[in-house]
Amino acid sequence: MGGGIGSRFWPFSRESRPKQFLDFFGTGRSLLQLTFDRLKKIVPVENILIVTNKAYFDLVKDELPELTSEQILLEPVRRNTAPCIAFATYRIKAINPNANIIVAPSDHLILKEDEFVTTIQKAFDFVEKNPVLLTLGIKPSRPETGYGYIQMSEEKVNDVTKVKVFTEKPDIELAKVFFESGEFLWNSGIFIWNVNTIMDAFHRHLPDIANLLDPGCELFNTPEETQFIEQQFPRSPNISIDYGVMEKASNVYVMAANFGWSDLGTWGSLHDISNPKDDDANAALAGNTLFFDSSENIAAIPKGKVAVVQGLDGYIIADTDNVLLICKKEDEQRIRQFVTDVKHNFGDEFV
Repeated sequence: MGGGIGSRFWPFSRESRPKQFLDFFGTGRSLLQLTFDRLKKIVPVENILIVTNKAYFDLVKDELPELTSEQILLEPVRRNTAPCIAFATYRIKAINPNANIIVAPSDHLILKEDEFVTTIQKAFDFVEKNPVLLTLGIKPSRPETGYGYIQMSEEKVNDVTKVKVFTEKPDIELAKVFFESGEFLWNSGIFIWNVNTIMDAFHRHLPDIANLLDPGCELFNTPEETQFIEQQFPRSPNISIDYGVMEKASNVYVMAANFGWSDLGTWGSLHDISNPKDDDANAALAGNTLFFDSSENIAAIPKGKVAVVQGLDGYIIADTDNVLLICKKEDEQRIRQFVTDVKHNFGDEFV
């Protein structure tokens, strides 16, 4: 999945070049490219599909020249993760009616890639034998309001745990309860299932999407697919796979995983994994920054520029050519509203 605009990482992530196309760590590879590099260790390159907004076709093609144009599925409008996954599911079903599928966001960091490969191989074996919707769960390291949570039940199948409750993005008080209970895992947003299992789930829980795409079953993986999607996709409800399927289905299981996962969805999560930090836990991603009487900050400054930060604790300082953001880390969920207000007051060129 590579079609988001990454508004929570504004102003570095912009509509014209969202975060999945950015090199956050100076490796020479964007988040999308790192995700592709990771998955091609498990899935043959010819079986990898990228679902993205049609505005990003050229970006994807430039970053992943190994892919053919047919492997880049283009959404005419943004409709969240459930329609995105449905689009890919119908294409995959047309190619291989018994395929096993991994669904992966394009903006995650995985530090232990060998462990990741082993985990996914186990997950594929499990869903091949069991008609379940499998997600990977991560042990929480803190109360976090930006992630979904999975409450584990006592029921297990081959050491894979049946999900009791699937809760999307709680408020801070509920996140503290989840964290302290020890009964919850973070939902990594990485899903593994058989094509027929997820197809059945769409028909059961999101019939509005299934009814839009069913009439074109024979058009998927043909030249007529594009026109069909252009007509039908904008009519789809805007809903996440979490709300639309995972919270409703009775056959959801979770496999606990430990492969150095981080959802790079927020500046705060980026601060947590940034290395090195100074003695006061200040992180400077790019450019040159001097911190005085300051702690727990993250600064991203353009190359060739110097920033001096004094007397700030727990802030995001992000400077680009035409936007400067100074925001408390604890209030970073408001960044999307900041983007909306900037667009309204000053125009599209700043978002």
